[in-house]
Amino acid sequence: MLEKGTPAPPFVGLDEYGNEVKLSDFAGKKLVLYFYPKDSTPGCTAEACNLAENYARFKEQGYEILGVSKDSQASHRKFIEKHSLPFHLISDPDLVILKAYEAWGEKKMYGKVTEGTIRTTYIIDGDGIISEAIAKVNTKEHSAQILG
Repeated sequence: MLEKGTPAPPFVGLDEYGNEVKLSDFAGKKLVLYFYPKDSTPGCTAEACNLAENYARFKEQGYEILGVSKDSQASHRKFIEKHSLPFHLISDPDLVILKAYEAWGEKKMYGKVTEGTIRTTYIIDGDGIISEAIAKVNTKEHSAQILG
């Protein structure tokens, strides 16, 4: 996991509509950059919906939200539409952003070691510095972990 106080790795990715999204687009703003395993799974849906339910609070406090998974743009569009998510999701099928943010690697599921997305959230300040790194994400209460 990347450490608090270090520069966030620059990235360029495509959102659910194929639009380019870069870290530099968020200069001067606080960014919640969250990595999740898969659209429309129970934990990922709970996390996304919790962030969406609190979106107004995030905006009031100057935050933008951006999710990243290896799912396709089409999958992201369906996920956003089904749950009325007010933020964009980046498709990272080549794992470039996931690996840059150390959100891809070995993990244990049901006692079995697999390789996959490690659910992680980074808060990046307006200067591009990681101000917080959350490794133990509570999918149902994730907004409270970030906003307090």
